[in-house]
Amino acid sequence: MSVTPEQQAEIDALRAQTRPTLRAVSDGMEAHLYKAIPVLDHGFVRVIDYMGDDAAICQAARVSYGKGTKSVQNDEGLIRYLMRHWHSTPFEMCEVKLHVKLPVFVARQWIRHRTANVNEYSARYSILDREFYIPDPSQLAAQSVINNQGRGEALTGEEAARVLAYLKGDAAQCYDHYEEMISQEGQQGLARELARMNLPANIYTQWYWKVDLHNLFHFLRLRADSHAQYEIRVYAEAICEVVRDWVPAAYGAFEDYRMGGATLSGKALECIRRMLKGEEVTQETSGMSKGEWREFQGVIL
Repeated sequence: MSVTPEQQAEIDALRAQTRPTLRAVSDGMEAHLYKAIPVLDHGFVRVIDYMGDDAAICQAARVSYGKGTKSVQNDEGLIRYLMRHWHSTPFEMCEVKLHVKLPVFVARQWIRHRTANVNEYSARYSILDREFYIPDPSQLAAQSVINNQGRGEALTGEEAARVLAYLKGDAAQCYDHYEEMISQEGQQGLARELARMNLPANIYTQWYWKVDLHNLFHFLRLRADSHAQYEIRVYAEAICEVVRDWVPAAYGAFEDYRMGGATLSGKALECIRRMLKGEEVTQETSGMSKGEWREFQGVIL
């Protein structure tokens, strides 16, 4: 993980500071605060700040004072009710600000979630580090023949070695040319805002990403899913570990109703009712398309 000595010194200094506060504090999140969780070969996720906890969700739902709760059990039951019935605003009362270091191509996929506040490292003003994401050989795979967005069988032997050589060589050459363009000896180099266009999409960038819990859960439901691209999924999985410690009751409900649950259409529910009555239901008699029927079977079988 590429945390510089200066960054580590800053993290240590921040974690050494203690202040009295009247704000809601999550002991689980305090344990994560400022620490860098390694992801991929040079990336990380770390919590910079947060607001709220499980009790804040319940307080917002009840619109009351103080903790707004009579017992932990009542709070957990309320949170599960809110999650089960798709109430969103109480979860928006909790927020987290993350510092993320990630490859540019992952950032471009991540930024599709337009419900957060983002401030990214600027290559117009600063020079990007010579750090590139080079996949582990186990993650090198051919294009899937059944899913245009996914991977198929893993590459092996000479083919895998050839691809790795291309990735490493091309990244190094692009960065060499980038450095040459911005630092011409004896003369003014190319503007950084122009030189950056020659850099590959596997170079690392950094940003601060602030999001409320409702929209974070939406991000995690999609990106921590087993079907998500590996390179963004590992970031989502690292964030899941943080959220589990920050708001354990809310995360438990999310895990149960969103990650472990399924949404069924009216036709799918009708098919289940017919099946429970002992009727044999097929795709032809279900009223569903072949794709819908295949997904339905994936849920109930």
